[in-house]
Amino acid sequence: MTYRFSWLRIAAAACVAGSALVAAPAHAGLFDDDQARQAILDLRTKTDSLTSQLAAAQRTILDQSNRLDQLNQQVATLRGQNEDLTNQVATLQKQQKDYYTDLDTRLKKFEPQQQTVDGVQGTVQPGETEAFNAASQQFRNGDFKNAAASFRDFIQKYPQSPYQPTAQYWLGNALYALRDYKGSTATWQGVVKNYPQHPRAPEALLAIANNQLEQGQKAAARKTLQQIVDQYGSSEVAQTAQNKLSQIK
Repeated sequence: MTYRFSWLRIAAAACVAGSALVAAPAHAGLFDDDQARQAILDLRTKTDSLTSQLAAAQRTILDQSNRLDQLNQQVATLRGQNEDLTNQVATLQKQQKDYYTDLDTRLKKFEPQQQTVDGVQGTVQPGETEAFNAASQQFRNGDFKNAAASFRDFIQKYPQSPYQPTAQYWLGNALYALRDYKGSTATWQGVVKNYPQHPRAPEALLAIANNQLEQGQKAAARKTLQQIVDQYGSSEVAQTAQNKLSQIK
């Protein structure tokens, strides 16, 4: 009976051990599911966090992009303003330059100027050129009386003018056109006497010779023409004088 009792005890222990072995896997399975759930929850939490961070980053990038666009617009605006200012400065500089150029031109009208008249350089006083041109225009228009008066006024008003020889020469022509042969001859003789090296001097002599020929003074005309050839032999006027000499009989 003692043996049977021991065996029973051994059997009971075996049953308890078997129960324990059967229960152990079930408990382990439940523990693994909880860990998996927790891992999933943790993963979801991390994913949600990363999604939030990504959304925040995207918003930051979008904000930065908008700011960059605004800066680009501001830069474009500033460039446009800079171009406008540059154009305005260039316009002002041109206007200033034109103003001073115009002012300088106006002031020069009131200052003596160096000028070449009939190949001779001299100092021209304010108003000289305009006065001479006005008289010359009267002569070209056939208004010989007023032209003669204007040339006389010019000669008296500007005695040191480089226009003097030319003005006297054309005064002689105006007098000749008015049939004042004596007056024209005297005027041309003044050009030859006072300005013998001037380009108008041989022309004045030729005009005197023509005047003499028209009045039938052949001997005087020959003398005048010969004077041209002798004094101004290299000029075109001298060649004309030579041709006239050969025609006088």
